Amino acid sequence: MRILVSNDDGVFSPGIAALAKVAAEFGQVRVVAPDVEQSAMSHAITVRRPLHYTRTVIDGIEAFRVDGTPADCVALGAHHWDAVDLVLSGINLGYNIGHNIWHSGTVAAAKQAAFLRIPAMAFSSAHLEAGTDYAKLAPFVRQAIKTFLGMPDMLLLNVNLPEDAKGVLWTRQSVRHYEGYVAEGLDPMGRKHYWFAEEPTEQVEEGTDRWAIENGYVSMTPLRLDLTDEVLLARARAASGQSAG
Repeated sequence: MRILVSNDDGVFSPGIAALAKVAAEFGQVRVVAPDVEQSAMSHAITVRRPLHYTRTVIDGIEAFRVDGTPADCVALGAHHWDAVDLVLSGINLGYNIGHNIWHSGTVAAAKQAAFLRIPAMAFSSAHLEAGTDYAKLAPFVRQAIKTFLGMPDMLLLNVNLPEDAKGVLWTRQSVRHYEGYVAEGLDPMGRKHYWFAEEPTEQVEEGTDRWAIENGYVSMTPLRLDLTDEVLLARARAASGQSAG
């Protein structure tokens, strides 16, 4: 099995090395990741300039760094390595749950694989100041990969890993509402700068990815590429007299 590993934290992130190490138990691994951090890039792709694909080595594993986005990395990785069987993205430094899935470069790398009809998984963990203990995460990463490989009809899976997990739950994406705001401040030179920030306006919903993480469980959420709201589509068609064909 050929396994392509990518991320959005950069090719030298400790999370990608940990993921590649577990992935090597399942097949031949190649890392293709951004040369610098590309967090919150979502599914941006580079179209106005050429990209560079530079060989390196990470803990003895063949790797390539790309001066582009996470989606670029997966597209190039699949181009340079025929017949990729599985794409793994992560382990991200920070959870990708709820609405963060929309912004995540980690999830976008997995989505790019799914666009190419390659089964893909995105992995994320807490962003701890002292550093994440990836040895604790490895058994759950291994279990998630085994579960995913046993479900050939599943194309895209988002996995979030608390460091001291007490189990694994299948979850849906949290749709809790947030109040976004802009926080102003001053940099060391006395110039104004701005941070985008947010506060939740609703309680976390049980059965969601956010609820699982807050209660100490690994969250596994199947995702899909079709964003169509089927209920509203059917209602709109009925109201306009359009057939459902």
